[in-house]
Amino acid sequence: MELGFLSPIIDRPGPWASVYFDTTWITEDAAARRELSARRVRDQLKEQGADEATCGAVYDALTALPRESRTPGRALFAAGGEVVLDEPLASPPPGGQQAVWQPLPHITPLLDLMDAAPSCLVARIDRTGADLELRGPEGRRDLGQVQGEDHPLHVTPSASWHERHFQNSVENTWERNASVIAEALRERRAETGAELVVLAGDGRECRSVRERLTPELREACVLAEHGVRGAGRNQAESERRLDREVEAARTEYVRRHAAEVMERFQAWRVPTDDGRVGAAEGVPALVDALREHRVAALLVRPDGPDLHREVWVGGGPDQVAVRRNDVQYLGDTHPVSARADDALLRAAVASGAEVVSVQPVADEAGTPDGLPVGGLGALLRWPYGGPPAEGSAGGQAPTA
Repeated sequence: MELGFLSPIIDRPGPWASVYFDTTWITEDAAARRELSARRVRDQLKEQGADEATCGAVYDALTALPRESRTPGRALFAAGGEVVLDEPLASPPPGGQQAVWQPLPHITPLLDLMDAAPSCLVARIDRTGADLELRGPEGRRDLGQVQGEDHPLHVTPSASWHERHFQNSVENTWERNASVIAEALRERRAETGAELVVLAGDGRECRSVRERLTPELREACVLAEHGVRGAGRNQAESERRLDREVEAARTEYVRRHAAEVMERFQAWRVPTDDGRVGAAEGVPALVDALREHRVAALLVRPDGPDLHREVWVGGGPDQVAVRRNDVQYLGDTHPVSARADDALLRAAVASGAEVVSVQPVADEAGTPDGLPVGGLGALLRWPYGGPPAEGSAGGQAPTA
């Protein structure tokens, strides 16, 4: 999951109010209920020791939400009397709302509540060109049209030499148009960073376009069974079915990516013949790896027991330690206690590491129970050398 949008709250000092708010019930006649819920959140934060200014900022932001919300929830992060980040959720928070006052932003619930699926290029194709659209967590965006040649486009059943020649010209037009569309998709993907491509419309032309994509882009391509270019009698129903196909493709991408990451993790946690280990698990090993900026991907199983474990943090994202006294050697003489998941996620985001929830595959057949151990693990940017440290599958960091 891409968490770069959290950068405004990563380096800023706390403590933090983290609020997950259900907006599914917000309607024009629910103003009183909304105000009551906002007041309840404010009171919960006060009871936990939040300052008056921050409580007031959260209350004002919640009561100012639009009467008709397009999303089922909001996540707010506030500190120093200011709401620093306000993000839409794809799912309502369990229990309706959560409000906590802690030294660090409580960001772990975002892994389950936000739209983690990748952005997707959708191309509605016919033999003359394509309509392009980007779909993702932020909604839809029109990317314009691709227009190819429009003559000749239709074959005839005649077997005469002239008609066969005309048919070859038609075939050449189709092929040229497919190449133009394929090149446009390559350019749009480079511009948008979309990880998926869905081709909808004329079946033959969609297959022809896919054949002309680069191998990497072809691997990320899905052919839809529904969706047409232009208006038609069954356009609305076709679009609804295409919507379901696009969302299914995005969801399957998340599941497949989590499975691939988990597969690599299971392979790399086992020492090689020369004792090198490319994965880490358990809070102590992860703390060491994140302090060294060694983590390429942080794996999180949201029900893992280690997520609630206590660690100690300083002002910087990489100032994290298992024991309180350790932080003094990291440049901070006033460490504070924090949840392990929040501290490790903050450090991972700050170092540019990917964060992957393995929940989509945690219960699948073939996935060993309890991995990663404690619910937290990592793939490393470079392996540890030597045998694993005693009591940890993460390996031992090389000595200077």
